[in-house]
Amino acid sequence: MSSAKKRPLILVIEDDIAARKLYAERLSQAGLDVAEAHNGLQAAEKAFDLRPDIIVTDLGLPGIDGYELCRRLQRDYRTARTPIVAITGRYFSSADVARARREGCHAVLIKPFVAEDLVAEIRRALESTGGMVG
Repeated sequence: MSSAKKRPLILVIEDDIAARKLYAERLSQAGLDVAEAHNGLQAAEKAFDLRPDIIVTDLGLPGIDGYELCRRLQRDYRTARTPIVAITGRYFSSADVARARREGCHAVLIKPFVAEDLVAEIRRALESTGGMVG
Protein backbone atom coordinates (compact mmCIF):
# COMPACT_ATOMS: atom_id res chain seq x y z
CA MET A 1 0.00 0.00 0.00
CA SER A 2 1.46 3.33 -1.04
CA SER A 3 1.47 6.23 1.40
CA ALA A 4 2.12 8.79 -1.35
CA LYS A 5 -0.36 11.63 -1.49
CA LYS A 6 -2.25 12.26 -4.69
CA ARG A 7 -1.06 15.47 -6.28
CA PRO A 8 -3.88 17.85 -7.23
CA LEU A 9 -4.63 17.94 -10.96
CA ILE A 10 -4.89 21.37 -12.56
CA LEU A 11 -6.32 21.84 -16.07
CA VAL A 12 -4.70 24.89 -17.68
CA ILE A 13 -6.51 26.39 -20.69
CA GLU A 14 -4.57 29.02 -22.60
CA ASP A 15 -4.34 29.58 -26.35
CA ASP A 16 -0.90 31.23 -26.11
CA ILE A 17 1.39 28.18 -26.12
CA ALA A 18 4.34 29.96 -24.47
CA ALA A 19 2.15 31.20 -21.60
CA ARG A 20 0.47 27.80 -21.23
CA LYS A 21 3.83 26.00 -21.05
CA LEU A 22 5.12 28.54 -18.53
CA TYR A 23 2.06 28.12 -16.29
CA ALA A 24 2.31 24.33 -16.56
CA GLU A 25 6.00 24.36 -15.64
CA ARG A 26 5.51 26.63 -12.63
CA LEU A 27 2.52 24.67 -11.36
CA SER A 28 4.40 21.41 -11.73
CA GLN A 29 7.31 22.90 -9.77
CA ALA A 30 4.79 23.79 -7.05
CA GLY A 31 3.85 20.11 -6.66
CA LEU A 32 0.75 20.03 -8.85
CA ASP A 33 -0.07 17.73 -11.76
CA VAL A 34 -1.01 19.64 -14.90
CA ALA A 35 -3.10 18.86 -17.97
CA GLU A 36 -3.31 21.39 -20.79
CA ALA A 37 -5.83 22.55 -23.39
CA HIS A 38 -5.55 25.25 -26.04
CA ASN A 39 -9.20 26.19 -26.62
CA GLY A 40 -12.59 26.06 -24.95
CA LEU A 41 -13.98 23.01 -26.74
CA GLN A 42 -10.88 20.92 -26.08
CA ALA A 43 -10.91 22.14 -22.49
CA ALA A 44 -14.52 21.07 -21.89
CA GLU A 45 -13.80 17.57 -23.21
CA LYS A 46 -10.68 17.25 -21.05
CA ALA A 47 -12.45 18.61 -17.98
CA PHE A 48 -15.31 16.14 -18.33
CA ASP A 49 -12.88 13.23 -18.87
CA LEU A 50 -10.20 14.12 -16.32
CA ARG A 51 -12.28 15.84 -13.62
CA PRO A 52 -9.43 18.07 -12.43
CA ASP A 53 -9.25 19.51 -8.94
CA ILE A 54 -8.98 23.07 -10.31
CA ILE A 55 -9.47 24.63 -13.73
CA VAL A 56 -7.39 27.66 -14.77
CA THR A 57 -8.71 29.30 -17.92
CA ASP A 58 -7.97 32.30 -20.04
CA LEU A 59 -11.20 34.20 -20.73
CA GLY A 60 -10.18 35.24 -24.25
CA LEU A 61 -10.14 31.82 -25.93
CA PRO A 62 -10.77 31.01 -29.59
CA GLY A 63 -13.98 29.15 -30.40
CA ILE A 64 -16.00 29.27 -27.23
CA ASP A 65 -14.59 31.91 -24.90
CA GLY A 66 -13.79 31.44 -21.23
CA TYR A 67 -17.18 32.76 -20.12
CA GLU A 68 -19.06 30.18 -22.20
CA LEU A 69 -16.65 27.48 -21.07
CA CYS A 70 -17.38 28.37 -17.44
CA ARG A 71 -21.14 28.22 -18.09
CA ARG A 72 -20.79 24.76 -19.63
CA LEU A 73 -18.57 23.49 -16.81
CA GLN A 74 -20.94 24.81 -14.15
CA ARG A 75 -23.95 23.11 -15.80
CA ASP A 76 -22.35 19.65 -16.01
CA TYR A 77 -22.48 17.36 -12.96
CA ARG A 78 -18.88 16.23 -13.58
CA THR A 79 -17.42 19.72 -13.17
CA ALA A 80 -20.10 21.78 -11.42
CA ARG A 81 -18.18 21.81 -8.14
CA THR A 82 -14.72 22.32 -9.66
CA PRO A 83 -13.21 25.71 -8.77
CA ILE A 84 -12.29 27.89 -11.74
CA VAL A 85 -9.55 30.51 -11.72
CA ALA A 86 -9.83 32.91 -14.67
CA ILE A 87 -6.88 34.67 -16.21
CA THR A 88 -7.14 37.48 -18.70
CA GLY A 89 -5.04 40.07 -20.45
CA ARG A 90 -7.96 42.31 -21.24
CA TYR A 91 -8.61 45.67 -19.68
CA PHE A 92 -10.81 44.47 -16.89
CA SER A 93 -13.36 46.52 -14.99
CA SER A 94 -15.21 45.63 -11.81
CA ALA A 95 -18.21 44.78 -14.04
CA ASP A 96 -16.05 42.29 -15.96
CA VAL A 97 -14.90 40.67 -12.72
CA ALA A 98 -18.52 40.45 -11.58
CA ARG A 99 -19.47 38.80 -14.89
CA ALA A 100 -16.64 36.26 -14.51
CA ARG A 101 -17.87 35.44 -11.01
CA ARG A 102 -21.48 35.09 -12.23
CA GLU A 103 -20.26 32.61 -14.83
CA GLY A 104 -18.64 30.51 -12.11
CA CYS A 105 -15.11 31.83 -11.67
CA HIS A 106 -13.84 31.70 -8.11
CA ALA A 107 -10.99 34.14 -8.78
CA VAL A 108 -9.74 36.38 -11.60
CA LEU A 109 -6.08 37.18 -12.26
CA ILE A 110 -5.20 39.94 -14.71
CA LYS A 111 -2.09 39.50 -16.87
CA PRO A 112 0.68 40.12 -16.32
CA PHE A 113 0.93 38.41 -12.96
CA VAL A 114 3.67 36.42 -11.28
CA ALA A 115 3.43 32.63 -11.12
CA GLU A 116 3.30 32.77 -7.33
CA ASP A 117 -0.03 34.63 -7.56
CA LEU A 118 -1.50 31.81 -9.64
CA VAL A 119 -0.16 29.15 -7.26
CA ALA A 120 -1.59 31.09 -4.30
CA GLU A 121 -5.07 31.30 -5.91
CA ILE A 122 -4.98 27.57 -6.68
CA ARG A 123 -3.96 26.73 -3.12
CA ARG A 124 -6.77 28.94 -1.74
CA ALA A 125 -9.29 27.20 -3.96
CA LEU A 126 -8.00 23.75 -2.95
CA GLU A 127 -8.19 24.65 0.72
CA SER A 128 -11.70 26.07 0.37
CA THR A 129 -12.94 22.86 -1.25
CA GLY A 130 -11.09 20.55 1.12
CA GLY A 131 -8.74 19.47 -1.64
CA MET A 132 -5.19 18.43 -1.01
CA VAL A 133 -2.53 21.09 -1.10
CA GLY A 134 0.67 19.74 -2.61
